[in-house]
Amino acid sequence: MRENFQKCLQVTLAYEGGWADNPKDPGGATMKGITLATYQRFLPGATKTQLRNISAENVAKIYRQDYWQAVNADTLAAGVDLATFDGGVMSGPPRSKKWLLASLGGSDDQTVKKICAKRLGFVQSLKIWKTFGKGWARRIAAIEAKGVAWALAATQPAATVKAKLLEEEKGAKGRAGNNAVAATGVSTATGAGGSDAVVNPQHVDMISGWALAGVAVLAVGVIVLLVVRAKIHNQRAAAYAAEAEAIGAA
Repeated sequence: MRENFQKCLQVTLAYEGGWADNPKDPGGATMKGITLATYQRFLPGATKTQLRNISAENVAKIYRQDYWQAVNADTLAAGVDLATFDGGVMSGPPRSKKWLLASLGGSDDQTVKKICAKRLGFVQSLKIWKTFGKGWARRIAAIEAKGVAWALAATQPAATVKAKLLEEEKGAKGRAGNNAVAATGVSTATGAGGSDAVVNPQHVDMISGWALAGVAVLAVGVIVLLVVRAKIHNQRAAAYAAEAEAIGAA
């Protein structure tokens, strides 16, 4: 929605933060999420110092031109605009537009959830997930919850919106619990035999040892995946709870 730009921008800027020049970040030096390369297109020859002192007006102009307009956010429904815009800021407008197009077909709040799920799946595939994954997952969970809240609020009363957000929180907690239980189950089922074969291969013949070791390695991978999923759903639950509480405080 055209009138939502500043509102969405403030949400996104809260995650982009201030000055950063992390050598592990492929984007290089950034200020409020704007890279030096981007600022140099806006202001040829700009230095890191100039980027660090960029004005709020120029920040808004760049975000509107390079991200908001690039994903046609003026034409999107409340909540969907936030999910698509923020996804474009973090992973590029072309990719975010693909997530949007692949997510259409249901209600606006469902579209928001689908966009965020696709976005999460993409960032998990990146090599730098281990470095930035925790923060990315928390951000995507928060954008999902806020986007769903905005989408629902466009057509429904506050009490109904709050009730639905609390339902989402409950569902996310349930998924987190199921994944945690499943991880414990895999660990219990494979721990004894597989671990012993890896640590003490002399306890079994060579063929059995390799087979059990393979099972143990596979089990570790499954456990890690389930634990990560549990954490992600817990983050989603916390984000939905925060949005529901905000409605109560309004």
